[in-house]
Amino acid sequence: MVLSVPSAILYVIRFLFPPGVRRPTEIGAEVLMGFGLLSVVWWLARYKRWGWLWREWLTTVDHKKIAVLYLVAAFLMMFRGGVDALMMRLNLALPQLHVITAEEYNEVFTTHGTIMIFFMAMPLIFALFNAVIPLMIGARDVAFPRLNAVSFWLFAAGVDLFNLAFIVGGSPNAGWTAYPPLTELQFNSGVGINYYLIALLIAGIGTTLAAINFLVTVLWMRAPGMTLMRMPLFAWAALNTSALILFAFPPLTVGLLLTLLDRLARTAFFTLTRGGMPMMYVNLFWLFGHPEVYILVLPAFGIFSEVVATFSRKTLFGYTSMVASLTAIMLLSYGTWVHHFFTMGAGPAVNVFFGLSTMLIAIPTGVKIFNWLFTMWGGKIRTTVPMLYLFAFIPTFVIGGATGVQLATVPADYQFHNSYYLVAHFHNVLIGGTVYGLLAGVYYWWPKMFGYALDERQGRIAFWLFTVGFWVTFLPQYLLGLMGMTRRMWTYPAWTGWSALNLWSTVGAFMMGAGFLVIVYNILWSRRHAPREAADDPWDGRTLEWSLPSPAPEYNFARIPTVAGRDAWWAAKERGDVGGLGRLELGEVEALDLPKNTALPFTLGTAFFVMGFGLVFSFTAVTLLGLLGVMASTVALWFDDDQWKRLDPDDIRRVEAASGRLM
Repeated sequence: MVLSVPSAILYVIRFLFPPGVRRPTEIGAEVLMGFGLLSVVWWLARYKRWGWLWREWLTTVDHKKIAVLYLVAAFLMMFRGGVDALMMRLNLALPQLHVITAEEYNEVFTTHGTIMIFFMAMPLIFALFNAVIPLMIGARDVAFPRLNAVSFWLFAAGVDLFNLAFIVGGSPNAGWTAYPPLTELQFNSGVGINYYLIALLIAGIGTTLAAINFLVTVLWMRAPGMTLMRMPLFAWAALNTSALILFAFPPLTVGLLLTLLDRLARTAFFTLTRGGMPMMYVNLFWLFGHPEVYILVLPAFGIFSEVVATFSRKTLFGYTSMVASLTAIMLLSYGTWVHHFFTMGAGPAVNVFFGLSTMLIAIPTGVKIFNWLFTMWGGKIRTTVPMLYLFAFIPTFVIGGATGVQLATVPADYQFHNSYYLVAHFHNVLIGGTVYGLLAGVYYWWPKMFGYALDERQGRIAFWLFTVGFWVTFLPQYLLGLMGMTRRMWTYPAWTGWSALNLWSTVGAFMMGAGFLVIVYNILWSRRHAPREAADDPWDGRTLEWSLPSPAPEYNFARIPTVAGRDAWWAAKERGDVGGLGRLELGEVEALDLPKNTALPFTLGTAFFVMGFGLVFSFTAVTLLGLLGVMASTVALWFDDDQWKRLDPDDIRRVEAASGRLM
C-alpha cells in the first residue's frame, strides 16, 4: 500500500515520537531544552560569536580547551543525572506516591546510572587529566593532540545520542548494566536499548583513544630529569587509570556489540531460548565493571595526594608505597569481578577465591589512607575547600570499604545482594570516593584553568550541603537494606515500615541537589567577581603546573624545565631559584611548532552521531551516510600533513613579558 505524503509524515512522527516520549514529564523537559537551545543561539547571534565558537572551541586541539569542553559536559550530565536521582527519590519518599509510572521509573533508573558512570564521572576525570597532566610533567601538549580532540568529539557524539533518546524514540529501560534477557527483542522491542548500546560503543571508542593518549603522554613526554619515581602522584594515577581503561573497556565493547547483533542481526549470543548464554554477558560486563570502579577512584587518590601535600606544607608521606599501592590496585582489580554475582551459583571454590581477592584489594587501599593521615601529622594544615573534601572522604571511603569487605563475605552477600544495603555501599564508594575527589580537584586546579579561584565561602556552603545531604541520603539506605527493601523498586506498601527512612533519604537527596546548585552559582559568581591577583600559584603549590601563568599560555612552557627531584616547583622556591624553572632570558626565546586547529575531529564525531542514529532506528540510508562521513573524516585525518603552525618568538616574548617571566 502506497501512503500519501501526509500519512507518511504522520507515520514517521509516530515512529520517532512514540507515547513514551509524549508524557507530561518528557514534554516539559523538551520545552525547557528547546528554550535553553534557543537562548544559546540568540546569544551567539546577538554578540556575533559564531566565529569565536568555531575557532576557539569546535576546532581546537589545545588540551587546556578540551579540558574545559569535558568539564562543561560533565557538569551538564551531573545536572541531568541528579534530576533523574531526585525523580526516583521523590517517587519513593512515601508509600504508593506514584509521582512517575513504573515504566518511567525504569527509564530514569537506567539513565541515572549510565549518565553518572559513563557521562559524568569519566569526562570529569579527563577534564582534569587534560587540564593538569601535560603541565604537571613539563610537556607542551599531550602526545597526540588531534587524537585528543577526536576522543572528545566521539565522547560528545555518544552523550548526545544517549540524551536524544529522551525526546526521540524513548529512553533505555533495562538498568544501567543492561542484563539480558531484559535487553533482548522478545522482551524489549523499543529503540531505547539501541540508543544505550550504540551511545556507549561510540563514547567507549573515544575513552579508549584518550587512555592511549595519556598513557603515551605520561611515559614519553615527561620533562628531562623527571623519572617515573619523580612523577607527582596524580601523574601516576593517570598512568594506572589509562592502563585500566585499555584492558577493561574491550570486554564491555564485546558485550555491547554482541547484544546489538542480537537485536539488529537476530543472532543469539545471549538469547536463552535460542541457545544463548545471558551469564556470558554478565561476566563480560563485570570484567569491565569492577575495574571501572577503580578507573573512577584512582584519579581521586591522585588528587588527594596532591591536595594533602600542598595544604599540609609537607612532602607526601610514603611516596614509594603510594606508587606501589596504586599499581597493586590496578592489577588486583581484574581478579574481583565475580563478587558482583556470587548468587549465580558458581560453587564454593569460585566464590571463596573471588571473596578473598576482593578482601585483598582492601589492603593497598588502606595503605593510602594511612599515608594521607601521616602526611597531615605535624603539618601546617590549611582547611581550604579541597582539604574539606579530603576530611570528608577519609571516613566516608573507609565505611564504604568496610561494607565492601562485608559484601565480599559470601554468606553475607547472599543476604545483602540486590538490597538497598548494596545501593548505599556503591554510592558510599563512588560519591564519597570519586565525586569528593573530583570536586576537590576542580576547586584545587580551577585557578590554573581559568586564572581565578572559586569563592571559598560559597565552596564551604556547597561542601556542607553536599556532605550532610550525602549521609542523610545513604545512611537510611543501609538500614532499609537490612530491613529487606530491594533495589529497583518503584514503589512500596505502607505496611513495610520503610516510610520514615525513605522520606529522610529523599530529604538528603534534595540537600545534595542544593549543594550542586551552590557550586554552579559559585562558578558563575566567581567568574564575574573573583580577584585575578596571585592566581599563578594561589596555594603555594609543589608541582610544575604552579610555575606557569594562570591560565597557562598556548605553548605551556617556552622552555621545557629540567627536573632534579620530586616536587620540583616547591624545591625551586625553597632554593630561591624560581628563575631556573620559570623565567627566561630575552635571547632564550625560540620559535615553537604547535598543532594547528582542525575541523576534522568535529566532523568525525558528527558522522559517528549520524551513523549511530541510523543504526538506532535501522535507517539504512542514514547509517550509510554516517558511515561515509566516518570513512571520509578518518582518511582526511590520516593524510592531512598540514598539522603544525609556527609560533613567532616575538609573540612568545610578549606573552612571557606580560606574565613577568622574561628577564
